[in-house]
Amino acid sequence: MITLPYLDETRIGFYCPDEVDVALCIRYSLLFCRYEEEAYAIVPETENTGALQLYNKLGMEYPLARLGNEGYENLYLKFLEYRTDSEISQSTAHSAELIDEELSLVDFIKNSADLLTSEESAPIIKFVNTIFYQAIKRKASDIHIETHEKKGEVRFRIDGALIKHIDLDKNIIDLIISRIKVISALDISEKRLPQDGRTQVKVAGKNLDIRVSVLPTYHGERVVLRLLMQASSIPTLSELGFDDSTTAQFEELLKFSHGIILVTGPTGSGKSTTLHSFLQQLATPEKNILSIEDPVEYDAPHVSQIAVNTKAGLTFASGLRSILRQDPDVIMVGEIRDSETAQIATQAAMTGHLVLSTLHTNNATAAITRLSDMGIDKFLITSTLLGVLAQRLVRRLCPHCKETVILSDAEADDLHIEYGVKVSKPRGCSECHHTGYSGRIAIGEFMLIDDALREVLKSAQNDHEIRQMMKERGMKLLPDQLIGLLREGITSFDEIIRVGVREA
Repeated sequence: MITLPYLDETRIGFYCPDEVDVALCIRYSLLFCRYEEEAYAIVPETENTGALQLYNKLGMEYPLARLGNEGYENLYLKFLEYRTDSEISQSTAHSAELIDEELSLVDFIKNSADLLTSEESAPIIKFVNTIFYQAIKRKASDIHIETHEKKGEVRFRIDGALIKHIDLDKNIIDLIISRIKVISALDISEKRLPQDGRTQVKVAGKNLDIRVSVLPTYHGERVVLRLLMQASSIPTLSELGFDDSTTAQFEELLKFSHGIILVTGPTGSGKSTTLHSFLQQLATPEKNILSIEDPVEYDAPHVSQIAVNTKAGLTFASGLRSILRQDPDVIMVGEIRDSETAQIATQAAMTGHLVLSTLHTNNATAAITRLSDMGIDKFLITSTLLGVLAQRLVRRLCPHCKETVILSDAEADDLHIEYGVKVSKPRGCSECHHTGYSGRIAIGEFMLIDDALREVLKSAQNDHEIRQMMKERGMKLLPDQLIGLLREGITSFDEIIRVGVREA
């Protein structure tokens, strides 16, 4: 056994020599990295005979070294991603018209020399896999495959907005939809009725769950694929992106053993992510945590998750009743949609359970009036509700291409602010895939229900009155935070209008 030095995996960088065959190196587990300005050849800790033989055969001068298991695995995944990127770029290199990822399947098949030599030889299979890979790499949450009168198109939902990926021939779209039906165990001959299914793909050594929805439309079927998040992607409280004072309030709130915590906001505002972050903060061996969701969007560790199935009679209300017979400490209800679910959740909170859930309201204070409209008595709301968070996800302007402009007078009037304010607007570059935006920032207004507020709520007549009172108590309202982001050049006027500065 050769004794080789171990490198500090926190200080290595990716490196791949031009002269090596990446696929061959991956097959024999011989990797490369850069460490303290020097290139090294890396072999695994065990079963390294093949790697050493390839190293000797190539006659390389790079010094040999090892990494710990985790460091080696991370480097191996980077090599897999590098190989996939190389294959995609090679397949489009023959045509000057194929820019970036804007390629049609016909050109993809025609120009790809190695398409039929891969392990999955069918062109349509490889192309569907390529769509999955590019969606994951661009951090898309959904893939939309649509059929129109004369053509079809693929769009990705990135940072909450739909962005066109490619236009395709209508016949090719049919082949793609058939392939997706096959891997989702759906009926490929049924084109008249909606179908729902699930599938799983493996990318860079990790399994990714995908929820599939097929819908017949006038010009043909359309498919929406929701890429479900893995447990490793659930952020911690500090990683959610809220300011330090709000995060500290979350931590205090989660120390309660019973009561209701609500997260509100429109679809796509990050409510489920926040709730799962709360659950991971609460998850300890001595706690029994159950959730009922529609659908299950995260494969969360230490949580027993139930998916709503209305066809089988499993609704939020019926599932919640069954959960209460499972001796839970913490219950997460995906959404309070009706008065029955609201009543059971309130009763659960009163009988010593911590209940986390979501509501569709525009702001934090509206949650109280919404529960009241659902038939919950105000004294029950004030005695069980611990706190309400209303949140939004706002797209950040790309720092590489954003432009500074003066806000127009009409726009300033729209926001009720002074004239002549300097703001930023999107332009678009290769770094942000010509969208003008890169990533998102979370903002939220948080209403902590303490004893003083409970007394005031008993006499409050409407939502507007509660909101004015909370503003006087120092609550940062969503519209004020959005205008603050605009003034700082973090986001654009169009984005805060899209998110809802007027209605928040």
